[in-house]
Parts: sequence; C-alpha cells; structure tokens
Amino acid sequence: MGLVFVTGASRGLGREVARALVEKGHQVIGIGKDRQNAQSAASELGIPFELVDLQDITATRHMAEHLLSKYGVPEILVLAHGVMSEKMAKTLRTNDDEWSRVMDINLNSVFTLVNAIGAPMAEARNGRVIIFSACLGRMSGPGNAGGLAPYRISKAGVNALVRNLAHETGHGARGFLVDAICPNHSRTDMGGADAPRSAQEGAATAVWLAVRDFKQGDLTGVLWEDQDVVPW
Repeated sequence: MGLVFVTGASRGLGREVARALVEKGHQVIGIGKDRQNAQSAASELGIPFELVDLQDITATRHMAEHLLSKYGVPEILVLAHGVMSEKMAKTLRTNDDEWSRVMDINLNSVFTLVNAIGAPMAEARNGRVIIFSACLGRMSGPGNAGGLAPYRISKAGVNALVRNLAHETGHGARGFLVDAICPNHSRTDMGGADAPRSAQEGAATAVWLAVRDFKQGDLTGVLWEDQDVVPW
C-alpha cells in the first residue's frame, strides 16, 4: 500500500482519516502541532509524527521538504488541519492578527504544502491530494449570508485552489487528483460535543477519495460531501 501524509492527524477528523488509512494497510505519517496530542495519536495508531506550527509558513515549507527527504514522495496527501475564526469576526470587525491567523492556517499553509509536496506527486503521475474545506466556503447556496469572515473566505480560497489546480493538472488525466471535502458539522474540538455527526462520519469522504477506484472521466477537482458533489 501507499505512503500517506496527514496533517491535523493528532486529533479530530485528521486522526480519523489516519486511523482508517492505517487499517487499510497504508504507511501513514502524521503531522500535528501539539506534542501531547501527537504522542497520544502515535501510540494509539502506531504511526510516526512530525511536529510543526502550520501558522508559521516558513516552518511549514521546511517541514514539507523534511518529509520528502525523510520519507519520500507520498501517494496520498490529506490536509485535515484548520481553525475556526472568532464568532464576531465579520469583515469590518476583524483585526489584522485574526485575519492573518486564520488565513495562514486554513489557506496559506495549504498552498505551501500542496506546492511543495504536490509537485513531485504530480511529476510521479501517481498522487491524490484531499483538502478539508467547508460548505461555508461556497460562493452559492445556503449558508452564505456573511459572518465568520476569515473562515468563510479562507475556505472559499481552498475551493478555488482545488479547482484551479485540477485544471492545471488535467483533471486526473495525468494520474494526479485533487479534491476538497465538506465534512459537515462533526463532533471534534472545533465542531463541539453537540454536533450531529461523529468524527468518523466527517472523515469518511476523505478516506473514500484517498482509496477510490478512479477511472478516466471520473470527477476530480470538485467539492464533495458524503461522496456527492456540492455546487461551488
């Protein structure tokens, strides 16, 4: 089975993705920020972990280069990290620090990891990139009435990145797939204990994208929810 890098693997949705792919026989490398959470996940899942603060874009670039040097080019890259913006972070009420924090973690680090790790995956013509986005990042449909500005806009940026990269890489014709997923409201540290879906349910579509039998002409470069395409 293949080599997999999973960010946010020390807890929540990333941990569930890592768990499922380990159970399917993949060699999974976890990436996390908190040492205690990473040690707990490493012990439970039996996988190695690398630590990095993904808000630090320079450190993120160095970590990506370190991963490639230490482990080689992965076949699967799952970016499951992310943060919510402050509840009152409307466009005209958000300060520079809050805007930068959310953008760096949710979007800028995503670009850096895809740019650094996705490039050799595309060159190998054997790679799948799955990025956790959000339905709040759509440009149409329900739930687009404003508020949570840094979060919504960062996820809209992720969706745009996925679509743009898919066009640039031939929509799977060259063996490289890139997709975004909406995990919906799941019981994680971010989603809270009262969320309607389990973390396992929230991670399921990412796992499916990582292992699905892709045939020429199948969809990639879109936003998925429960294995269905969500309009942008």
